[in-house]
Parts: sequence; structure tokens; C-alpha cells
Amino acid sequence: MLDAKQCDAFLAVIETGSFEQASLQLHVTASAISLRIQSLEQDLGQVLLLRERPCKPTHAGQTLLTHLKKIRLLEQDLKSEFNGKLDQSDFFKASIATNADTLATWLLPALAKVLIQENIILNLHVDDQTQTHHLLQSGQVNACISTKPHTMQGCKVHFLGSMRYQMVASKVFIKKWFPQGLNREALRYAPAVIFNDKDHMHHEILLQHFGLLKTAYPYHLIPSSESFVQAVEYHLGYGMVPEYQLQSTSLQVLDPTLSIEVSLYWHHWQTQSLKMQTITKYIQKYCAQNLNHIHF
Repeated sequence: MLDAKQCDAFLAVIETGSFEQASLQLHVTASAISLRIQSLEQDLGQVLLLRERPCKPTHAGQTLLTHLKKIRLLEQDLKSEFNGKLDQSDFFKASIATNADTLATWLLPALAKVLIQENIILNLHVDDQTQTHHLLQSGQVNACISTKPHTMQGCKVHFLGSMRYQMVASKVFIKKWFPQGLNREALRYAPAVIFNDKDHMHHEILLQHFGLLKTAYPYHLIPSSESFVQAVEYHLGYGMVPEYQLQSTSLQVLDPTLSIEVSLYWHHWQTQSLKMQTITKYIQKYCAQNLNHIHF
């Protein structure tokens, strides 16, 4: 069994970056923090911390950190479950990793009712849809929305549906940059709008259909779903926008054949609190009614 005080000392050093700050957080001396971590390292037979400024975990330390974060969330789930039965004023915290487009379109409508009814507060982590599963694997969240279809160790996965992305631009932009229609030569000079460096959707379409590498055309990087659409509306460029966000705009689809369907999956740990089970049910029900259901 891992010693709780030793583990708390290790977590405090990682969170604060130093033995001194960890001692203030735990209300003990810095030497006590040092002794606890030394004892933990001796028990595990591994060096867990790089004594730098700030302190960082070694590879073994990162493995322990992932385990302890998972334990913390599971304990939080259990305490919230018990407290919720004793005191309805207490809130359960749900930590969820999501991609920005899902957050900007359907996630809050899907969860609003259950958050209010069940006294749940959200702790959202936003990352690219191909990367969110790493946050679940590292123990930072209870669940995630990802494009990863395969079940991760210790988790379950549910297919939610797909979001369709269309290549669009404003009328003003089309008139200026694509007067002869969409073609390879025009695309070499027309500025595009890309979400961030992790977003490969636009690049893959231009490479597949027009043979253009991402170094062959100019593009803006706009890492915000709302501002991304605004940039296209302000005639700054053309880009791939979810159909959900097109409904309230006057943007025009450049070519329907250039659309992409992105399949989304809901991943969560096999052991879920009742609150997280309820969230899972609401997510599945909403997506069954509102997302495209093309399973790739």
C-alpha cells in the first residue's frame, strides 16, 4: 500500500514546483516533505523527482502521478456521491475533455438539463479532438470526447455520431479570390483559416484534391471556434466549418464534395459514479437525436 502522507507530499511538490511551497501547502517543514518523498522513492525503488526549479517528475514519477490523479478523481466521485445524498447543496464536479468545436456547438445544450437537475459543475479541458484521450489516460478527467474509436485500458467507449465540416467562405471573399471557381492556382494565393497547428483537416483536403502541401498557400491560425467562424465571415479567409455553426451565418459552401465527416466517441472509465453514469446517458441520448450517425 502506498503511504498517503508520502503521496500527498509528492503531489504537492509537483503542483507547486518546489519543496518549500509544498511544505507551506501541507503545513509541515520542507525537510519533512523531503523525507517523505525519499521514503516513497525507497519503497518504490525508483527516483520520482528531478530536483530542479521547478521540480519535475521522472518517467517513473509520471507513472505514479497518473495513478494518483486517477485515484483522486475516483475519491472525489465517491465523496460527492455520499455528500450529495446528505446535503443537496453540494456540487459534484465532472471533469471532461472536449474539442473546441463540440464545446461551441452541442455540448452545453446536451448537458444543461442534467447539470442543473443533478447539481453538477463542469471542469472542461479543451484540446484537439485527436488529443483529448490523453487527458483521460493521464487521469486528469473522468471522460472525454475524442475521434479515437478504440477502447483504452480501463475504459469504455461509445460511438456518439459524426460532425460534418464544409469548406466555406463569404460572398465577398469568393468574388475576390475565386472568381473563376475553386481551382489549384487560386488556392495557392487565397488565404485560408486554420484552427491551430494540430488541425490537419484543411491541409489534408487540399493535398488530396489539389495536390497542395500546406507550405504552398497562406493561412491564418485562429485557435477559437467562435473567432474562427468570425474570421471567415470578416472575409479574412476560407475554412472548414461545422454545419452546426453554418446555420446562423451567410457563408457559402465552396464545394459540397470537399466535406468531411468526423466521427466522435465518448470515453469514460469503467468504474463510474452515479453522476457520471447520468452524464453518459444524457450525452448518448442527445447525440442520438442530433448528430449524424454515419459510423466510419
